Amino acid sequence: MLLSGLRRRDPDARETMDDPACDPVMLARTYSRFDLVNAIVSGRGAMYRRWIRPRLRAGSRVRLLDVGTGGADLPRRLLRWAAREPGTLEAVAIDPDPRAIAFAAGLPAMRGLELRQTTTRELALADERFDVVISGHVLHHLAPRELGAILADSERLLAPGGVAVHGDIARSAIGYLAFAAGTLPFEGTLLRHSFIRADGLASIRRSHTVAELARAVPSGWRVRGGHPWRLELVWPA
Repeated sequence: MLLSGLRRRDPDARETMDDPACDPVMLARTYSRFDLVNAIVSGRGAMYRRWIRPRLRAGSRVRLLDVGTGGADLPRRLLRWAAREPGTLEAVAIDPDPRAIAFAAGLPAMRGLELRQTTTRELALADERFDVVISGHVLHHLAPRELGAILADSERLLAPGGVAVHGDIARSAIGYLAFAAGTLPFEGTLLRHSFIRADGLASIRRSHTVAELARAVPSGWRVRGGHPWRLELVWPA
């Protein structure tokens, strides 16, 4: 019954970590597990190789914005990879949730990483500019009006020749089953006392298919399907 329900997006599925009253200890443990889980499910390596690494030429300085950074695992990983390149990557990681920024700020300091509790709208109004604007697993959280707003902000925040890439889950019954089966053995160990498994399954139910997202976004944005069960929403350079 549930799998047949995956034919349609479920915008009413709720992730516990979005609840301001959720258990703060479990939330912190969830943030701490993101780097490990996202190494498998987020497609961050492909994002880096396709959209960021080619810009890190000798002498270049690339300014990157990570939207909805959570525990900041994505920009921290990108900065580690970029440290091997001839150019320089600088990352600004933003999130409106003070709990996320507090967790990220409690991690060891990292050269090139700046954390801010703010929104894309505030940055756009301040006329900030970035060479690359990214997000990971943010789109499925957004209502239609919020999606339109963050895409408009992304366009405005780009420097000339810049690119915006919002990566997310592509909803599918196979992906749902794979995540459910793959996380079950770790529910009582690695993922214990975290929201990873339950919220991950809710995320899949909330996420779009490539075709659904293509119908929902403004002209000029394009949706790329990725493997496995990934999509990217891109504003071309």
